[in-house]
Amino acid sequence: MNDTRYKLKEGFLNGLKRGWSAFLWLMKIVIPMSFLTAVLAWTGWLGRIDFLLAPLMGFMGLPSMATLPIVIGALTGIYGGIAAMAVLPFTVAEMTLLANFLLISHNLIQEGVIQAKSGLNPVKATLFRIAAAVITVYAMTFFIKTDPAAAMQAGALGASAQSFQLMVADWGVSTLDLSVKVFFIIMTILTLLEIAKSMDWVMPVVKALSPFLRILGLSEKVGILWMTAVVFGLTYGGAVIVEEARQGHISREELEELQLSIGINHSMVEDPFLFMPFGISALWLWVPRLITAMAATRLLTLWVSFRRKTVNRAA
Repeated sequence: MNDTRYKLKEGFLNGLKRGWSAFLWLMKIVIPMSFLTAVLAWTGWLGRIDFLLAPLMGFMGLPSMATLPIVIGALTGIYGGIAAMAVLPFTVAEMTLLANFLLISHNLIQEGVIQAKSGLNPVKATLFRIAAAVITVYAMTFFIKTDPAAAMQAGALGASAQSFQLMVADWGVSTLDLSVKVFFIIMTILTLLEIAKSMDWVMPVVKALSPFLRILGLSEKVGILWMTAVVFGLTYGGAVIVEEARQGHISREELEELQLSIGINHSMVEDPFLFMPFGISALWLWVPRLITAMAATRLLTLWVSFRRKTVNRAA
Protein backbone atom coordinates (compact mmCIF):
# COMPACT_ATOMS: atom_id res chain seq x y z
CA MET A 1 0.00 0.00 0.00
CA ASN A 2 2.80 2.42 0.90
CA ASP A 3 4.58 1.56 -2.34
CA THR A 4 1.41 2.29 -4.31
CA ARG A 5 0.94 5.65 -2.58
CA TYR A 6 4.56 6.54 -3.24
CA LYS A 7 4.20 5.72 -6.93
CA LEU A 8 0.99 7.74 -7.20
CA LYS A 9 2.57 10.74 -5.47
CA GLU A 10 5.71 10.52 -7.58
CA GLY A 11 3.72 10.27 -10.80
CA PHE A 12 1.46 13.15 -9.78
CA LEU A 13 4.33 15.51 -8.95
CA ASN A 14 6.30 14.57 -12.06
CA GLY A 15 3.20 15.14 -14.16
CA LEU A 16 2.61 18.60 -12.71
CA LYS A 17 6.22 19.55 -13.34
CA ARG A 18 6.22 18.31 -16.93
CA GLY A 19 2.77 19.78 -17.59
CA TRP A 20 3.78 23.28 -16.48
CA SER A 21 6.96 23.13 -18.56
CA ALA A 22 5.01 21.99 -21.62
CA PHE A 23 2.35 24.68 -21.13
CA LEU A 24 4.93 27.49 -21.00
CA TRP A 25 6.64 26.14 -24.10
CA LEU A 26 3.38 25.94 -26.03
CA MET A 27 2.26 29.45 -25.10
CA LYS A 28 5.50 30.86 -26.52
CA ILE A 29 4.30 29.53 -29.87
CA VAL A 30 0.53 29.97 -29.67
CA ILE A 31 0.40 33.62 -28.54
CA PRO A 32 2.59 35.24 -31.24
CA MET A 33 1.33 32.97 -34.01
CA SER A 34 -2.34 33.52 -33.20
CA PHE A 35 -1.82 37.29 -33.02
CA LEU A 36 -0.04 37.32 -36.38
CA THR A 37 -2.86 35.45 -38.10
CA ALA A 38 -5.46 37.68 -36.41
CA VAL A 39 -3.73 40.78 -37.81
CA LEU A 40 -3.55 39.23 -41.29
CA ALA A 41 -7.27 38.50 -41.20
CA TRP A 42 -8.08 42.02 -39.91
CA THR A 43 -6.13 43.78 -42.68
CA GLY A 44 -8.01 41.87 -45.40
CA TRP A 45 -4.73 40.52 -46.82
CA LEU A 46 -6.09 36.97 -46.77
CA GLY A 47 -8.73 37.78 -49.37
CA ARG A 48 -6.21 39.17 -51.86
CA ILE A 49 -4.62 35.82 -52.63
CA ASP A 50 -7.74 33.75 -53.43
CA PHE A 51 -7.03 33.88 -57.18
CA LEU A 52 -3.79 31.96 -56.66
CA LEU A 53 -5.65 28.80 -55.67
CA ALA A 54 -8.56 28.95 -58.15
CA PRO A 55 -7.04 26.35 -60.57
CA LEU A 56 -6.41 23.98 -57.65
CA MET A 57 -10.03 24.36 -56.56
CA GLY A 58 -11.23 23.16 -59.95
CA PHE A 59 -8.91 20.13 -59.76
CA MET A 60 -10.57 19.17 -56.47
CA GLY A 61 -14.10 19.66 -57.77
CA LEU A 62 -14.60 22.89 -55.83
CA PRO A 63 -15.66 26.40 -56.99
CA SER A 64 -13.08 29.18 -56.75
CA MET A 65 -14.88 30.69 -53.76
CA ALA A 66 -13.68 27.65 -51.78
CA THR A 67 -10.31 29.41 -51.75
CA LEU A 68 -11.57 31.73 -49.02
CA PRO A 69 -12.36 29.18 -46.29
CA ILE A 70 -9.30 27.13 -47.26
CA VAL A 71 -6.90 30.08 -46.93
CA ILE A 72 -8.56 31.32 -43.76
CA GLY A 73 -8.60 27.83 -42.26
CA ALA A 74 -4.98 27.20 -43.23
CA LEU A 75 -3.79 30.37 -41.52
CA THR A 76 -6.23 30.94 -38.67
CA GLY A 77 -7.59 27.51 -37.76
CA ILE A 78 -10.52 25.24 -38.51
CA TYR A 79 -13.03 27.55 -36.77
CA GLY A 80 -12.17 30.41 -39.12
CA GLY A 81 -12.52 28.09 -42.10
CA ILE A 82 -15.93 26.91 -40.92
CA ALA A 83 -17.07 30.49 -40.32
CA ALA A 84 -16.20 31.45 -43.92
CA MET A 85 -17.69 28.24 -45.27
CA ALA A 86 -20.99 28.86 -43.46
CA VAL A 87 -21.75 32.17 -45.21
CA LEU A 88 -20.97 31.05 -48.78
CA PRO A 89 -23.44 29.22 -51.08
CA PHE A 90 -21.89 25.75 -51.21
CA THR A 91 -23.82 22.58 -52.01
CA VAL A 92 -23.70 19.65 -49.56
CA ALA A 93 -21.35 17.81 -51.95
CA GLU A 94 -18.98 20.80 -52.07
CA MET A 95 -19.10 21.20 -48.30
CA THR A 96 -18.24 17.51 -47.90
CA LEU A 97 -15.10 17.94 -50.00
CA LEU A 98 -14.22 21.25 -48.34
CA ALA A 99 -14.71 19.79 -44.85
CA ASN A 100 -12.18 17.03 -45.54
CA PHE A 101 -9.65 19.55 -46.81
CA LEU A 102 -10.06 21.70 -43.71
CA LEU A 103 -9.95 18.71 -41.35
CA ILE A 104 -6.52 17.76 -42.71
CA SER A 105 -5.04 21.12 -43.63
CA HIS A 106 -5.82 23.88 -41.11
CA ASN A 107 -3.87 26.16 -38.77
CA LEU A 108 -0.73 25.29 -40.74
CA ILE A 109 1.58 27.98 -39.35
CA GLN A 110 0.99 27.31 -35.67
CA GLU A 111 0.67 23.53 -35.91
CA GLY A 112 3.64 23.36 -38.31
CA VAL A 113 5.82 25.04 -35.70
CA ILE A 114 4.49 22.69 -33.03
CA GLN A 115 5.26 19.63 -35.17
CA ALA A 116 8.73 21.04 -35.83
CA LYS A 117 9.38 21.35 -32.10
CA SER A 118 8.33 17.73 -31.68
CA GLY A 119 10.65 16.34 -34.32
CA LEU A 120 9.36 16.96 -37.86
CA ASN A 121 10.69 19.54 -40.32
CA PRO A 122 8.05 22.33 -40.48
CA VAL A 123 8.22 22.71 -44.27
CA LYS A 124 7.90 18.96 -44.71
CA ALA A 125 5.03 18.80 -42.20
CA THR A 126 3.12 21.63 -43.91
CA LEU A 127 3.65 20.44 -47.49
CA PHE A 128 2.71 16.90 -46.51
CA ARG A 129 -0.59 18.00 -44.95
CA ILE A 130 -1.47 20.14 -47.98
CA ALA A 131 -0.62 17.29 -50.36
CA ALA A 132 -2.59 14.82 -48.24
CA ALA A 133 -5.60 17.15 -48.26
CA VAL A 134 -5.46 17.67 -52.04
CA ILE A 135 -5.05 13.94 -52.79
CA THR A 136 -7.81 12.95 -50.36
CA VAL A 137 -10.31 15.45 -51.78
CA TYR A 138 -9.37 14.59 -55.38
CA ALA A 139 -9.93 10.89 -54.66
CA MET A 140 -13.30 11.72 -53.12
CA THR A 141 -14.43 13.42 -56.36
CA PHE A 142 -14.71 9.96 -57.94
CA PHE A 143 -17.46 9.20 -55.42
CA ILE A 144 -18.91 12.67 -54.82
CA LYS A 145 -19.83 14.59 -57.96
CA THR A 146 -19.80 18.39 -58.10
CA ASP A 147 -19.98 21.03 -60.84
CA PRO A 148 -17.44 23.75 -60.04
CA ALA A 149 -18.02 25.55 -63.36
CA ALA A 150 -21.64 26.18 -62.51
CA ALA A 151 -20.96 27.26 -58.95
CA MET A 152 -21.45 30.86 -57.90
CA GLN A 153 -18.21 32.81 -57.62
CA ALA A 154 -17.33 34.50 -54.34
CA GLY A 155 -15.91 38.01 -54.04
CA ALA A 156 -12.63 38.83 -52.34
CA LEU A 157 -12.45 39.02 -48.59
CA GLY A 158 -12.03 42.66 -47.69
CA ALA A 159 -10.50 44.31 -44.68
CA SER A 160 -12.51 44.11 -41.50
CA ALA A 161 -14.61 47.12 -40.51
CA GLN A 162 -13.70 46.34 -36.92
CA SER A 163 -11.25 48.76 -35.26
CA PHE A 164 -7.74 47.55 -34.49
CA GLN A 165 -8.32 47.97 -30.75
CA LEU A 166 -11.51 45.88 -30.86
CA MET A 167 -9.74 43.22 -32.93
CA VAL A 168 -6.94 43.01 -30.36
CA ALA A 169 -9.50 42.81 -27.53
CA ASP A 170 -11.36 39.98 -29.27
CA TRP A 171 -8.07 38.20 -29.94
CA GLY A 172 -7.08 38.60 -26.29
CA VAL A 173 -10.33 37.08 -25.03
CA SER A 174 -10.16 34.13 -27.44
CA THR A 175 -6.47 33.55 -26.67
CA LEU A 176 -7.13 33.60 -22.93
CA ASP A 177 -9.94 31.11 -23.39
CA LEU A 178 -7.66 28.86 -25.46
CA SER A 179 -4.82 29.18 -22.94
CA VAL A 180 -7.06 28.08 -20.06
CA LYS A 181 -8.21 25.03 -22.04
CA VAL A 182 -4.65 24.20 -23.05
CA PHE A 183 -3.44 24.49 -19.45
CA PHE A 184 -5.99 22.08 -18.00
CA ILE A 185 -5.75 19.60 -20.86
CA ILE A 186 -1.94 19.42 -20.85
CA MET A 187 -1.69 19.29 -17.07
CA THR A 188 -4.30 16.52 -16.96
CA ILE A 189 -2.76 14.47 -19.77
CA LEU A 190 0.82 14.65 -18.54
CA THR A 191 -0.17 14.01 -14.92
CA LEU A 192 -2.22 10.95 -15.89
CA LEU A 193 0.58 9.80 -18.18
CA GLU A 194 3.18 10.06 -15.41
CA ILE A 195 0.88 8.27 -12.94
CA ALA A 196 0.24 5.55 -15.53
CA LYS A 197 3.99 5.14 -16.00
CA SER A 198 4.63 4.99 -12.26
CA MET A 199 1.89 2.39 -11.80
CA ASP A 200 2.94 0.36 -14.87
CA TRP A 201 -0.43 0.91 -16.58
CA VAL A 202 0.92 2.12 -19.92
CA MET A 203 1.77 -1.17 -21.58
CA PRO A 204 -1.67 -2.82 -21.04
CA VAL A 205 -3.34 0.18 -22.74
CA VAL A 206 -0.84 0.18 -25.61
CA LYS A 207 -1.24 -3.57 -26.10
CA ALA A 208 -5.00 -3.15 -26.31
CA LEU A 209 -4.44 -0.59 -29.08
CA SER A 210 -1.74 -2.55 -30.90
CA PRO A 211 -4.03 -4.23 -33.49
CA PHE A 212 -5.42 -0.86 -34.61
CA LEU A 213 -1.99 0.78 -34.53
CA ARG A 214 -0.63 -1.98 -36.76
CA ILE A 215 -3.44 -1.31 -39.25
CA LEU A 216 -2.37 2.33 -39.27
CA GLY A 217 1.27 1.30 -39.74
CA LEU A 218 2.41 2.70 -36.38
CA SER A 219 4.59 1.34 -33.59
CA GLU A 220 3.09 0.30 -30.25
CA LYS A 221 5.44 2.77 -28.56
CA VAL A 222 3.47 5.72 -29.89
CA GLY A 223 0.07 4.41 -28.78
CA ILE A 224 -0.51 6.92 -25.98
CA LEU A 225 0.81 9.82 -28.05
CA TRP A 226 -1.39 8.86 -30.99
CA MET A 227 -4.42 8.74 -28.70
CA THR A 228 -3.57 12.18 -27.30
CA ALA A 229 -3.40 13.81 -30.74
CA VAL A 230 -6.49 11.99 -32.03
CA VAL A 231 -8.58 13.07 -29.05
CA PHE A 232 -7.17 16.56 -28.32
CA GLY A 233 -5.49 17.64 -31.57
CA LEU A 234 -2.01 18.81 -32.58
CA THR A 235 -2.02 21.97 -30.48
CA TYR A 236 -2.59 20.00 -27.29
CA GLY A 237 -0.97 16.73 -28.38
CA GLY A 238 2.17 18.39 -29.74
CA ALA A 239 3.32 19.50 -26.31
CA VAL A 240 2.85 15.98 -24.94
CA ILE A 241 4.76 14.50 -27.89
CA VAL A 242 7.64 16.93 -27.33
CA GLU A 243 7.93 15.88 -23.71
CA GLU A 244 7.92 12.18 -24.65
CA ALA A 245 10.41 12.67 -27.51
CA ARG A 246 12.84 14.28 -25.07
CA GLN A 247 12.87 11.07 -23.06
CA GLY A 248 14.47 9.26 -26.02
CA HIS A 249 12.16 6.23 -25.92
CA ILE A 250 10.90 6.76 -29.47
CA SER A 251 13.11 6.39 -32.54
CA ARG A 252 13.28 9.09 -35.22
CA GLU A 253 11.46 6.88 -37.73
CA GLU A 254 8.69 6.01 -35.26
CA LEU A 255 8.29 9.69 -34.43
CA GLU A 256 8.12 10.67 -38.10
CA GLU A 257 5.49 8.01 -38.82
CA LEU A 258 3.47 9.27 -35.88
CA GLN A 259 3.75 12.90 -36.96
CA LEU A 260 2.66 12.17 -40.52
CA SER A 261 -0.26 10.08 -39.29
CA ILE A 262 -1.55 12.62 -36.76
CA GLY A 263 -0.97 15.44 -39.24
CA ILE A 264 -3.90 13.87 -41.09
CA ASN A 265 -5.75 12.27 -38.19
CA HIS A 266 -5.83 14.65 -35.26
CA SER A 267 -8.75 15.93 -33.20
CA MET A 268 -10.87 13.09 -34.58
CA VAL A 269 -13.43 13.46 -31.80
CA GLU A 270 -14.27 17.17 -31.82
CA ASP A 271 -13.53 18.57 -35.28
CA PRO A 272 -15.72 16.29 -37.47
CA PHE A 273 -18.76 17.06 -35.32
CA LEU A 274 -18.36 20.75 -36.20
CA PHE A 275 -19.28 19.97 -39.80
CA MET A 276 -22.29 17.74 -39.17
CA PRO A 277 -24.76 20.69 -38.91
CA PHE A 278 -24.07 21.29 -42.63
CA GLY A 279 -25.74 17.96 -43.42
CA ILE A 280 -22.49 16.10 -44.15
CA SER A 281 -22.54 12.34 -43.61
CA ALA A 282 -20.47 11.03 -40.69
CA LEU A 283 -18.97 8.42 -43.03
CA TRP A 284 -17.30 11.14 -45.13
CA LEU A 285 -16.03 13.01 -42.07
CA TRP A 286 -14.12 10.09 -40.53
CA VAL A 287 -13.30 7.39 -43.09
CA PRO A 288 -11.33 9.33 -45.79
CA ARG A 289 -8.78 10.64 -43.28
CA LEU A 290 -8.24 7.20 -41.77
CA ILE A 291 -7.59 5.71 -45.21
CA THR A 292 -5.18 8.53 -46.14
CA ALA A 293 -3.28 8.17 -42.86
CA MET A 294 -2.90 4.41 -43.36
CA ALA A 295 -1.64 4.91 -46.91
CA ALA A 296 0.81 7.64 -45.85
CA THR A 297 2.50 5.61 -43.10
CA ARG A 298 2.72 2.53 -45.31
CA LEU A 299 4.33 4.54 -48.11
CA LEU A 300 6.79 6.09 -45.65
CA THR A 301 7.75 2.63 -44.37
CA LEU A 302 8.34 1.41 -47.93
CA TRP A 303 10.41 4.50 -48.72
CA VAL A 304 12.61 4.09 -45.63
CA SER A 305 13.12 0.39 -46.42
CA PHE A 306 14.03 1.19 -50.04
CA ARG A 307 16.46 3.92 -48.96
CA ARG A 308 18.19 1.59 -46.51
CA LYS A 309 18.61 -1.10 -49.15
CA THR A 310 20.03 1.46 -51.59
CA VAL A 311 22.54 2.73 -49.00
CA ASN A 312 23.58 -0.81 -48.06
CA ARG A 313 24.17 -1.74 -51.69
CA ALA A 314 26.20 1.41 -52.26
CA ALA A 315 28.32 0.63 -49.18
